[in-house]
Amino acid sequence: MRVAIAGAGAVGRSIALELVESDHRVMLIERELNHIDPNSVPEAEWVHADACELSSLEDAGIEGCDVVIAATGDDKVNLVVSLLAKTEFGVRRVVARVNDPRNEWLFGENWGVDVAVSTPRLLAALVEEAVAVGDLVRLLTLRQGQANLVEVTLPEDTPLAGRPVRVLELPTDSALVTILRGGRVIVPQPDDALEGGDELLFVATTAVEEEIRAALM
Repeated sequence: MRVAIAGAGAVGRSIALELVESDHRVMLIERELNHIDPNSVPEAEWVHADACELSSLEDAGIEGCDVVIAATGDDKVNLVVSLLAKTEFGVRRVVARVNDPRNEWLFGENWGVDVAVSTPRLLAALVEEAVAVGDLVRLLTLRQGQANLVEVTLPEDTPLAGRPVRVLELPTDSALVTILRGGRVIVPQPDDALEGGDELLFVATTAVEEEIRAALM
């Protein structure tokens, strides 16, 4: 993929390094001259420009990108970059960094954001996922907030132990996508038996999360 990253600070450069290692073509756009450091990601294309300026994005060739990532430390900038990328250049996938969790409600379809990544929320979710058994933990919000990736760890004494996946009465707008068990990743089949300690990953809308919890309890 061709990926443009607005913001070449520590976060932007780290994302760029990961993408370059996966053989993606990366362009870093940075307006602060002291953040321009081509040696830090030599495989990337570096552009000294303001990503909030329409003309700068045109000159950078944003319309040819598959993904735009707004990764600056300023939520206002990230929203403007997202909106321009989606509405003016028709970028298929726009990912935006949320710095202040209080602004998370803004990062949605109206501002051109397909995926919002809130570091505080993500860290909190990972902590919950590590310690919570039996509780439903929201790990990630997908596609403009319409669905979430949620996780439930079955207690060791779960009444579902030994019972097949097909007995789960899951609500509409939800799907069990993966079972994590002892380091294994299992794509669940109807006759696969559940075990205590299984980590179940679901994709579901927010409205049915409580129904998933009830089905597992």
